[in-house]
Formats: sequence, C-alpha cells, structure tokens
Amino acid sequence: MQINILWIGVDHMYFSSKIKEERQKHNMSQQQLGEKLTISRQSISKWERGESYPSIELLIKLSDIFDITLDELVKEDHSLKEKLIKDSQKLVYPRWKLFFDILLIIGFLFILAKIFIVIGIKLFDLNIVFLKDSLFFQIAPFFMTIIGAIGSESLAKKYK
Repeated sequence: MQINILWIGVDHMYFSSKIKEERQKHNMSQQQLGEKLTISRQSISKWERGESYPSIELLIKLSDIFDITLDELVKEDHSLKEKLIKDSQKLVYPRWKLFFDILLIIGFLFILAKIFIVIGIKLFDLNIVFLKDSLFFQIAPFFMTIIGAIGSESLAKKYK
C-alpha cells in the first residue's frame, strides 16, 4: 500500500516538474510564460507546485511554445490524463443531454397530439385514417418519451 501512495505522489509531480524544466530550458520566467498563454503568473506557479492543471487548450499551446508533443507533457502523469478524460466527457455530455431532452419533448408532444386527435375523432366525428392506422403514430411517441427520459436521467446522474 505504501508503494502505491509513493507512486501516486511521483506520478502527480511529473507534469509540474516537466513544465518547470521546459520553462527554464527556454529561459522564461513564470511571468513570461503566463503572458504567452494569456494567463497569470500565479497559474503557472500552481502548475509547477502540482496544485492544479491547465485545460487541454493551454496544454496544446504549451506543447507549441516548448516544441514538444502533448504526449511528452502528459504521458507519465496519470492524474492529468484522468482530468483530461473527465473534461472531454463533460464536453460531450451537454450534446447528448440535449438530444435526449428533445426526444422526450417530441415524444410528449406526439402523445398530446394523439390525445387531441382521439378526442377530435370522438367529439367531432373526424375521419383521420392516415394517423389512425399508422404503427409509427401508435407506438413511437411512447418509446420516444421513455428513451428520452431514461437517457436524460442517466446522463444527469453520471455527470453531476
């Protein structure tokens, strides 16, 4: 167990020492690097102390500034890799959530339309045959609503 704790500590420090090493190799102060990235010197300091990580956009800029690959910046730092994976999942989440929410609303609207059509047929003796015999109109609203609700709810729980 002690080995794992030591490994996590070394792993966490890889990125911070790599940034400091590259900055010094390029004869830059924290202030100068911050200006190139349009961020504060304090942000650079936090990275070098291992207190925070940059966004993927800043990692790309850093790789360009230092002329190294992203792989060289993040490969050995498992904590940073996990952060990048979580960040990318959060970017995808709103799109899928919106998709399921729209599916839910459309399904609900179809159910309402079906109710009004059934009422119209009963009260006003309307003859709407094309919707009456349509298998799509019979089951699709129900499935759309169920799939939309389940998808939206599961994403909301997964990405709290």
